[in-house]
Amino acid sequence: MFDLTRLERRLTQAADRFEMIEGRMAATTDGAEITRLSKEHAELKPFADAVRALGRAREDVAQARAMADDPDPEMAALAREELEAAEARLEAAAEVAQMLLIPKDKDEQASAILEVRAGTGGEEAGLFAADLLRMYQRFAGLQGWKFELEDSNETGLGGVREAVATITGSGVFGKLKFESGVHRVQRVPETEAGGRIHTSAATVAVLPQPDEVDLVIHDNDIRIDTMRASGAGGQHVNKTDSAVRITHIPTGIVVVSQEKSQHQNRAQAMKILRARLYDLEQQKRDAARAAERKGQVGSGDRSERIRTYNFPQGRVTDHRINLTVYNLPDVIEGPGLAPIVDALLADERAAKLAALGEEA
Repeated sequence: MFDLTRLERRLTQAADRFEMIEGRMAATTDGAEITRLSKEHAELKPFADAVRALGRAREDVAQARAMADDPDPEMAALAREELEAAEARLEAAAEVAQMLLIPKDKDEQASAILEVRAGTGGEEAGLFAADLLRMYQRFAGLQGWKFELEDSNETGLGGVREAVATITGSGVFGKLKFESGVHRVQRVPETEAGGRIHTSAATVAVLPQPDEVDLVIHDNDIRIDTMRASGAGGQHVNKTDSAVRITHIPTGIVVVSQEKSQHQNRAQAMKILRARLYDLEQQKRDAARAAERKGQVGSGDRSERIRTYNFPQGRVTDHRINLTVYNLPDVIEGPGLAPIVDALLADERAAKLAALGEEA
């Protein structure tokens, strides 16, 4: 168990700050300051509550332990029962406190940009990429998130060479961040007459959508071109210059959006460009974070094979945490992805808790 004295010491600074803010909120009449203080007050309240809960639980344990030595056998037995219950409450309070101390990724609650690309495997890779795109779309719907396809380059057989979508909602990036990487499929392709099992792959990238204040893009750093959209879309797509291509000159990053009107495509392309630039900056600045993730559930490197979908066996294996489930159809349909996502997040939390214990 985590050292309780050290645990409380780590929480005390935040709890003291909470008390100070409560005093300032009671003393000020400035509306702007009250708004600012209220936000910090809400963020720090769980820490203050955790300190109080730990204190009460420790007192309960001490009192029950003292009563356990009562000469009256009946009273001593009751005290031992209370001691067991009090120790359980103390352990639960400590677990809550430990969770509060886990370092938070500031992008955990952000919406996300999803990019899916066909990898090795020809037409079958494109079909698998389309399966993954639908899987995430259905999963997003089950979570109550908004899924919008921004750009899609389809193959002749209904597969996807490359697709970009925005997923909007609370905690999207926090849940999907470990989906980035190479997804491998083993199955008999629709294009295979001989019934042989082929191995193909698709890559997935999940990028947080930053706030505009997090990243400023200067007008002279981008070039915006309009063009006729390609692919499905009817006469409107074919006859109007509705598609937008934005090139970020310093990095060479190119973003295309062609699913909506020109005005909407421009806004969406800027959103995707901002996410890619933000991701690039995060990778440059935060090598330590990448090293930490590699020690937990992989680096998030898009060249790393993270998961295998084996259709003949109905098996899905996540190689980072050695998790195998045998409900592949349910995973591909969306609902079965949730337990895998939860297991990855649980593994991350366990690793961070272990790191906190080592620091203590």
